[in-house]
Amino acid sequence: MKAPAGKIPDPLVFRVGLTGGIATGKSLVAEVFREEGAFVLDTDVLGHELMEPGAPAYQEILDRFGDAILAPDGRIDRKKLGERVFGDERARLQLNAILHPRILAEAEQRVGRFARQNPGGIAVTQAALMAEAGAFGRFDRIVLTECDPSTQLLRLRARDGLGEEEALRRIGAQADSAARRRIAHMVLDTSGSLEETRAKARQVFESLRREWESRKAAQ
Repeated sequence: MKAPAGKIPDPLVFRVGLTGGIATGKSLVAEVFREEGAFVLDTDVLGHELMEPGAPAYQEILDRFGDAILAPDGRIDRKKLGERVFGDERARLQLNAILHPRILAEAEQRVGRFARQNPGGIAVTQAALMAEAGAFGRFDRIVLTECDPSTQLLRLRARDGLGEEEALRRIGAQADSAARRRIAHMVLDTSGSLEETRAKARQVFESLRREWESRKAAQ
């Protein structure tokens, strides 16, 4: 099912949203898109930057969650913060309310700069919580990464060193597959090997590029 119609803020570039559950291969797909020539913006990285001391969200997060989330160097310890919010839905929603508007605003600024410098390019925004944040109307196309649940669980546990219970809690804290599929235009199954996923990602990007070239030719 195609995503609901939404206002596309800037016609100078083809805006692609890349989303999917935790540990479903978004970063690998984003890497392939970057290799194929896209500008790729990772909202997780933006969130980390916004939590640095002196950055816009730092003090507000500290005021809400207290000094217990700090590392010895005064930075926010994302592992401690994650343990706090993934176990408490109210806390997670409060953190999202602090970060999401700032992330979206910063992402718009950066994509806007790319658009002015590279008119006609393709800008990919990688965001796990695209469905939850309601940001999907900003994009021309949404690409969704998915893998089978057992593979997702194994990948997450291996990547983050989590026990099964904690890993399942983090997966469950995000939108379910049905919610993501409702906003997606293209679904990329990442259950296979790295090379299989890379090959599928190249095929998806080529399809996006052909669509964008067709649109530009019709203008």
